[in-house]
Amino acid sequence: MSDISKKTPVQLQVQGQTAQGFETVKTAFEEILATSDEAGAGFCVLKDGEYLVDLVGGTKDRRQTEAWQADTLIPVFSTTKAISAIVIAYLVENDRLDYDQTVASLWPEFAAHGKDKVTVAQALSHQAGLSGPTEPMEPVDWYDYHGMCARLAAQKPIWEPCTASGYHPVTYGFLAGEIARRADAKGRMLGVILQEDICGPENIDFFIGTPESEHARCGDLHKPRAISNLGEINAATKAAFLNKWSSPGGKKTADWRQAEFAGANGHGTAKAIARLMQLAMDGHIGDTQYLSEQTLYEMSRTRISGDNLVLPFDLTIAAGLMINHPNHFYGPNESTLGHSGWGGSCGFADASEGITVAYVMNKQSNVLIGDPRPMKLIKALYACLESQFV
Repeated sequence: MSDISKKTPVQLQVQGQTAQGFETVKTAFEEILATSDEAGAGFCVLKDGEYLVDLVGGTKDRRQTEAWQADTLIPVFSTTKAISAIVIAYLVENDRLDYDQTVASLWPEFAAHGKDKVTVAQALSHQAGLSGPTEPMEPVDWYDYHGMCARLAAQKPIWEPCTASGYHPVTYGFLAGEIARRADAKGRMLGVILQEDICGPENIDFFIGTPESEHARCGDLHKPRAISNLGEINAATKAAFLNKWSSPGGKKTADWRQAEFAGANGHGTAKAIARLMQLAMDGHIGDTQYLSEQTLYEMSRTRISGDNLVLPFDLTIAAGLMINHPNHFYGPNESTLGHSGWGGSCGFADASEGITVAYVMNKQSNVLIGDPRPMKLIKALYACLESQFV
């Protein structure tokens, strides 16, 4: 850990609430903020609709002079995938689509090059063979939503679909997004469905496609200084991460915030993610039931497990959510559902404990999954939960 003497006083300020018996979680949060490993962050834990922990601290701006506030929004990258998966589940619940129907039944062009048998659940579990665009393009082309969907529909898969899973870091959002758009009765974008049907009615501060009116609240990112360990490089990895067009670019930050990348650029607070993850736990937010037990089962059951072609992990993947086994990035319970985002964010739902948890931050590390900062907080949290029953 780095010397905390270089920290300015504003960076050590922690605001929020901690339930009795969870004081060590706050201590762990303060310790993280007191090092150069973090700049600003939020951590939230919900149980039975009550906040066990809801903390923010540090700084939101790149110069580290503005305090992180309770309503500071921050991009959470692939943690967005969990929220997009919940929107798909909401459409399943409302009989707009089925996990076992083919993507091509909604999106006929997708059938090209042998992708006709790929189901919605298989696309959401990264089995479509489209981990990234294979034909040269410009990074700015990602901002043409319909053009990117047409490109992916026409693309030859990198591996035989449904024989393996290879993480789709950015293309996931276009697959999930177009499935949602074509399934929705009004043809709305996935981020619009999220806002109009869930976040707006529940007053949840999360956006996929963040309007300009909210940009003043957004924190600045501190990018990692070292590249991530991607393991053995293959064609799927190269398409996902290593081509010069593998991720969006060539636009201003404001354009990126407003665009809809439903797997990569959600903006929100830790509290917002913890509240949305309640839907992955029991289908409810407050007194409103959004998902039935049957839909929850279909969303959360294992769709594929084992070596991932893109990420250097064994992964167990449901319909857009990661299952905790075998890595236990989200606490000790095997069936916990969650997702992590580039740089360190994460959100998860542990039905065994009845809790939902989220960590957001603006100083990105190069750890793909299992960042030591949320892992430290999660360890402290579960120690506190265990002590409640001693």
